[in-house]
Amino acid sequence: MAPLPIDVVSDVVCPWCYVGKRYLEQAIALKPEIPVAVRFRPYLLNPWVPREGMSREDYLVTKFGSVERYNANSQRIIDIAAKAGLDYARDRIKRQPNTIDCHRLIAWASEPAQMKQRLMQVYFSEGGDLSDPEVLVKTATECGLNADDVRRRLATDEDVARIEAEAASANEAGIQGVPFFIFGNLLAVNGAHPPEHLAQAIEQAAGEFAKQVAAE
Repeated sequence: MAPLPIDVVSDVVCPWCYVGKRYLEQAIALKPEIPVAVRFRPYLLNPWVPREGMSREDYLVTKFGSVERYNANSQRIIDIAAKAGLDYARDRIKRQPNTIDCHRLIAWASEPAQMKQRLMQVYFSEGGDLSDPEVLVKTATECGLNADDVRRRLATDEDVARIEAEAASANEAGIQGVPFFIFGNLLAVNGAHPPEHLAQAIEQAAGEFAKQVAAE
């Protein structure tokens, strides 16, 4: 049985993507009989953030009007993340990164899911500055990459244009909110839906995908 491809369009600094990744993992575990191949696709939630990043306070004021307004509205996602076993330590985050370099690390990793998870943990749980190249290098080495190699590659424009083009193509395809899940290029689900909902999507798409493969 050919694995069902699952494309996950998401960003590292999106709290709903943080939860959605966990929900997808739980959904896959609910359907152990269905082989899947998960692929992470880049999305730039805040492409206007400078490549060197910016202060979290300035970012929240620019995007939400004030820090207080964001904090008043973000408790819900913090609680939902906690129920999923994830820590969103909102007050630890001091810098808002541009995530192009994060997406480059995910693309370079032998285990993209591991890299994505670690980057999210560094940002949401530890308050790490993902705009700092040395933080990125350390994170990459924790996921098996060579520090000197990553440091060298980050200092170049390698894969920047490709990441930007993939993110732009998601926008052009009408994807305005993430996470966005595409199951077998047959079924799309927008948002961090509960594992049971995503498991149903996996089952439905797997049936259609199997028919498609058999017909080829």
